[in-house]
Amino acid sequence: MEEKSFLHIAHGDDISEKITALDLPGDIITWREMLCEGPASQDVGDHEFIKLRQKFLKENYGISKQDYREKFVCELEKLAAVNNYDEIVLWFEFDLFSHMNMLGVISFLLQNKKMDPLSLVCSRKLEGEEEMIPLSELSEEQLEQHYEHRIPLTEDDISNAELIWELYCSTNPKRLISEIKKSTNFEYLSSSIRAHIERFPSAKTGLNTLEVNVLKLIKRHEIKSLNHLLGYALKYQGYYGYVDVQMQRVIDKMAPFYTASETGVQLNEDGQKALEASKNYYQILKDNECYGGVRKYDFLYDPDTHDLLKL
Repeated sequence: MEEKSFLHIAHGDDISEKITALDLPGDIITWREMLCEGPASQDVGDHEFIKLRQKFLKENYGISKQDYREKFVCELEKLAAVNNYDEIVLWFEFDLFSHMNMLGVISFLLQNKKMDPLSLVCSRKLEGEEEMIPLSELSEEQLEQHYEHRIPLTEDDISNAELIWELYCSTNPKRLISEIKKSTNFEYLSSSIRAHIERFPSAKTGLNTLEVNVLKLIKRHEIKSLNHLLGYALKYQGYYGYVDVQMQRVIDKMAPFYTASETGVQLNEDGQKALEASKNYYQILKDNECYGGVRKYDFLYDPDTHDLLKL
């Protein structure tokens, strides 16, 4: 009997290395992007998409065009060239960071007419596990168990993923709200969409959920330094999955709300008012930051109705 041919698409180098260590059959392509932040156009990998992403990553993270090409575009070109696998296995985490990349992958596959059966290895709880652990932190035995329990994706799942990517790249994120209640085989997609919606500035304070969380951490804990704060913010961020450089940008943006000295990090008067929701800081914080196809400050998040308000 002829062996099945597999293509593994891994979210990041750590997972690629884990797959290699497991000695699973098949080829591996590594996806290195951070599509949860910055502008993105719907056609993944086309000229407009690459232009938008290179500009954002260069300006905000110092990633050169050459590095972007070597780390990401070259892998896209490999993916565009592959054909006729019996199964494509997606290896992605449960958080927003990973899910937006996963949606980009699926959209790219569809745009390039790769209609091979898809399955998903995601870091969900399995029987006997007490908590959800990222794939990159699992033992080889645990990871193999996740692989054996991978989730076949249906045509409806794939269509739903394509729609959400289209909506993310559109100018109207309000349309994503109706997708939260949809049932799919993407167990954490609804949580990721909800987390995304809450990244828009609150109608009450002008701060989003991630920004408020930074201030809450300062208030609740004895934060000794900004590096100490970064550690807390990374650990207690919920479904966002931001990496250190992303979270550092959030902390830097919150600088008007705290003071940092040799004695530690404390909220100032504006930090207290922001947490009390007694003053709105929208105009102070407003910038041109984008999420997919929309500017962050073109919409407000209503924490009472969980709706988005167009400005």
